[in-house]
Amino acid sequence: MEMVLSAAIMLTLAASALILLRFGKLRCQGEMPTSLFTFIAILFTSGLDVGLVMFPLTEFPVYASEPEYGFANPLAIEFGFWGFLVWMFYFLTTFYFVLIEPRVKLFEIPFVKLINNLVIIGTCAFTGFLFLSYLPDYVEGISPAVRYGLVALVVLCAVWSSSDVRYVKFLSVASTWLFLALIGTMWWNSGTSLAGLGGTVAGIGDYFTNIHEFVTPITDYHAFYLFWWFSWSIMIGQFVARFAGGLPAWQLCIAMLVVPSIPIAIWFSVLYLHFSEAIVIGGTLRLAMVVVGVIFVINSLDSLIRLYTSNLNLEPGRLGLPAYVAGNWVLMFGLVLLFQFTPLKIEWVGTVVIFLYALIAGLLWQRRAQCSALGQGVKVPAKAG
Repeated sequence: MEMVLSAAIMLTLAASALILLRFGKLRCQGEMPTSLFTFIAILFTSGLDVGLVMFPLTEFPVYASEPEYGFANPLAIEFGFWGFLVWMFYFLTTFYFVLIEPRVKLFEIPFVKLINNLVIIGTCAFTGFLFLSYLPDYVEGISPAVRYGLVALVVLCAVWSSSDVRYVKFLSVASTWLFLALIGTMWWNSGTSLAGLGGTVAGIGDYFTNIHEFVTPITDYHAFYLFWWFSWSIMIGQFVARFAGGLPAWQLCIAMLVVPSIPIAIWFSVLYLHFSEAIVIGGTLRLAMVVVGVIFVINSLDSLIRLYTSNLNLEPGRLGLPAYVAGNWVLMFGLVLLFQFTPLKIEWVGTVVIFLYALIAGLLWQRRAQCSALGQGVKVPAKAG
């Protein structure tokens, strides 16, 4: 399994490099182009989930104590699991769904469409399951009834917000600002100067000097993360491609790798200050983290629910809003419980996605004539104003 994962990562990075070399100047514009800020906000809040907010404080001690991670400091390890290079997966699939899929329509093939939507639904449920699992770490003494009730409410809100595309833009931009406000509040709680924060952020340099270490799995836990990124990649590419605003591919790649990594780096650095200095995070701040985490979960579930319902022609306009909300809530909350009470794993979903990557690559090779004119005098959309 690890060999398959490693090969898939290296081939994915190689494919991204080839795209940049051959088609880097092609403009990537989706059907609903937005400004760069809105696009990045949608990408950031849809492409990440509650783990970004809730995982680091529980993971820093592990990275500090286990010898496998000894080549870099815990902050750099955490960043390597969440930032920069792994966003190349999202660039590759976004490029594909903006410029290649409209030509070849491989995801309309019934077998491909079936696998794609099963992956979306499974990953959507896993997101809710993670939120359910980590709530007790951040809400001390939360009862099982309240925990399951809160998750059920979050799923309901996500299903409702997915009923109209207007909500995703508002939620994405609003939650991005809330996340930035949370970073500022946590920094203030640390009592650290700007220079002190900058010195902590500089520790992420260990990631870039050891970036080769992150290309293949360091441990089984790192492999879990990489399978997780794979499971998200095709879905996020499908979703955010429609909002691409017309940047050339090389600029889009830089934006997708660098811009989301900046708030991630600062957020992890602020949390690392709390870990390294043993600073207590009070109940109010923990509640704020849960609130932001809830909004991230709603954003993520919203985008995935919108995607599979659109793919399967099960949208509110066809089903009616009550049936749409009720049906998707039962499906999603039921699958969250399935992850909780069965041995289902995100690694299985990630493996299916790797198979899907291979299948699409094979089909593209068969239909390479349809892509041969890409970038060779073909008229491309102008940059969105």
